[in-house]
Amino acid sequence: MQKCIAFFKKETILCISGILALCSMCIIPPDAAYIDYLNTQVLVLLFCLMAVMAGLQELGIFQSVAYALLKRTGDLRQLSLVLVLLCFFFAMLVTNDVALITFVPFTILLLRMAKLSTQMIPLLVLQTIAANLGSMLTPIGNPQNLYLYTISGISPWEFILTMLPLTLLSLFLLVVCCLQIQDTPLAAEVVTSQRSEQMQVKQKITLSVLLAIFAACLLTVFHVLPYTTALIITLVWFVLFSRKVLLRVDYSLLVTFVFFFIFIGNLGRIPAMQEAISSILEGRELFVSFLLSQVVSNVPAAVLLSGFTTEWKGLLFGVNIGGLGTLIASMASLISYKFFVQEVPEAKGKYLKDFTKMNLIFAAVLLITAVML
Repeated sequence: MQKCIAFFKKETILCISGILALCSMCIIPPDAAYIDYLNTQVLVLLFCLMAVMAGLQELGIFQSVAYALLKRTGDLRQLSLVLVLLCFFFAMLVTNDVALITFVPFTILLLRMAKLSTQMIPLLVLQTIAANLGSMLTPIGNPQNLYLYTISGISPWEFILTMLPLTLLSLFLLVVCCLQIQDTPLAAEVVTSQRSEQMQVKQKITLSVLLAIFAACLLTVFHVLPYTTALIITLVWFVLFSRKVLLRVDYSLLVTFVFFFIFIGNLGRIPAMQEAISSILEGRELFVSFLLSQVVSNVPAAVLLSGFTTEWKGLLFGVNIGGLGTLIASMASLISYKFFVQEVPEAKGKYLKDFTKMNLIFAAVLLITAVML
């Protein structure tokens, strides 16, 4: 029983989605139509992208880039700007959770080296917001974007242009917040700290292959390659040469998508339920998706609501802004929280207070802007 409770706490969204899928199966028994529920392209692309990002993390590519940029910083304000913008821009291509997994521990280490641990909470909060907001620009920035992009049928450029105004506003707000940070000089050893090891030939080959697989994923997103090609290339490389990286893929996210596909598919076959949800959503996609994200997080909210509306712009805005707010509004936000609590467990209350306050400020500004767009 304790193991079950621990698993539920760790994989709450997975468990809830599984329960919802099972309940819906009691109303609509499994049949041949279930196959049509699954969006195979989304599942395959998510798997391939997560595998590539896990491989790049193992090589330490992202931290190498960070160290190179930090050589040019000399004070806390510049350091904060670099660390926050790293999360913002990297999240556009490597997803918000990968950006936080990579740069949050790195930030904690640097602040401890510089004896600036008091700045940890504001900086980690800004990094988390930056990752969640930077990721909204591109179809591959986060799982909900990839899913909505795939089922909406819009072009990549239309997607980017739709999200560009909110992304630019987010960038402006983040820069303003970073400039408010005290201009404190950094210790020389922190500024010049850098890993000196050179990449070996094997690592260079691995990096080249991973970048090629990533390019195949991008070509799939741009409808140049079939998703089966990206899947075959990914499986061949990782099964033959890097099996342990496959263990780092978030399979629970993939299974969660499957469960929600089943649940939504079954709801769509219940006329009364479909009409009720559609009527609630009509004209309120932005606010309904934002509010639902605060409770179940933005990825499930996107999958749940997408089956009952064709207003993709409002839904895109709602679930991406919906990543701000509560700690579970974006599951990526839990990454920063867990890293911080491991380091400073006695300050988790202050972290949650500051996190919620800053998130709500950003969310309010972006929601007001989204209404006018």
